[in-house]
Amino acid sequence: MEILTPLQIDEVAALLNAGHVVVIPTDTVYGVAAKFEIASAVQQLFAIKQRPSTVPLPVFVNDGEGLLQVGGRETASASTLAHAFWPGPLTLIVPALSSSAERIGSRDATIGFRRPNDELVEYLVSRCGPLAVTSANEHGAPPCTSVDEVQEVFEGNDLVAAVLDGGERNGTVSTVVICDDHGYRIVREGALSGDQLAAAFRG
Repeated sequence: MEILTPLQIDEVAALLNAGHVVVIPTDTVYGVAAKFEIASAVQQLFAIKQRPSTVPLPVFVNDGEGLLQVGGRETASASTLAHAFWPGPLTLIVPALSSSAERIGSRDATIGFRRPNDELVEYLVSRCGPLAVTSANEHGAPPCTSVDEVQEVFEGNDLVAAVLDGGERNGTVSTVVICDDHGYRIVREGALSGDQLAAAFRG
């Protein structure tokens, strides 16, 4: 498992485009990433994390076009929240094509989308397209916030091709919201509070 610096980010993009899995920094924690378009790479994420295949993976995009590219449908509430808080620590679960949803382990035709406030992630998505990403840890364990922690968890795991070193991360999880045609519902409150979300609809 090679440790790469931000100066080597094009090498990280090349690995992702070739179907490899890499660990990348986000604006919250480190995440294990694969190119969404390569189904075999996405499946490796479940094996690496020892994650049940029925626990869906979120998808990182750079904008609403990326959401549509993957087969998501931007509801009115999702559009309002994305405009207010993207890029940032907010995951929006929206309706999606069943074929796309099933690729990331969703059985209810929805996908959770996020646009992290991180230049490294933004660059990788611009080079590779949408990325399936899950926190860097074994399923159920605390997420990694540093490269040292990533190495402890994944050392010797041949499925992880490289780690992009982005320094220490703050460890605060994203807020997760379901957005459908009836409005929105908070699934997990994280960096953004319910009051902050509600304010987006008042102003």
